[in-house]
Amino acid sequence: MLFSPGWRAPVRQGEVLAVFTLGLLLGGSLSATAIWLLSGLAAPLSSSVRIAAILAIALLGAAREFGVVHLPLPQNARQIPQEVLQFRLRRGSLQFGFELGMGVRTYVSASAPYVLALGLLLSHQALLPTLLAGTAFGAGRALSAALTYASQDPERPAVIGQRIPWITKTTALTLPTTLAILFLLSGSL
Repeated sequence: MLFSPGWRAPVRQGEVLAVFTLGLLLGGSLSATAIWLLSGLAAPLSSSVRIAAILAIALLGAAREFGVVHLPLPQNARQIPQEVLQFRLRRGSLQFGFELGMGVRTYVSASAPYVLALGLLLSHQALLPTLLAGTAFGAGRALSAALTYASQDPERPAVIGQRIPWITKTTALTLPTTLAILFLLSGSL
């Protein structure tokens, strides 16, 4: 746990949060860069094929969130080694943040990040929007850690646990709806 009420480390918790956040932003940016590089593979597909595939993926993600279809998501089932955060707190926080920002360290239970990644891959956007999306992924994960640090409320995990299903279902509906509207208005990718 990065932040605990009984913190006794020689490094301040705010400093750990800053290094962890930097790792998250760097990891999200690197993942976005990889997606952008791979998106060139989708360039030969026609615009209508890519639009249909993106909308189908978004609808599949929404169906998964509502329990209509069972679709296992990729996950990394290994635990973080204790020594990563125990002996080298700054370096370990940066490493953990980087891996978490890339989406390779833990299981991402929501479909939305996968829908976004596949949408960026298929739509073959310019580098800047893709990088901004990856950085926003890292920033979203950092926001969760920052709010946990700022609240210092022992009841926060229970409150968040109650809200998560509602948030993921709302996001799952918002993605395909927004994509469909944008594609209808623009007429192409």
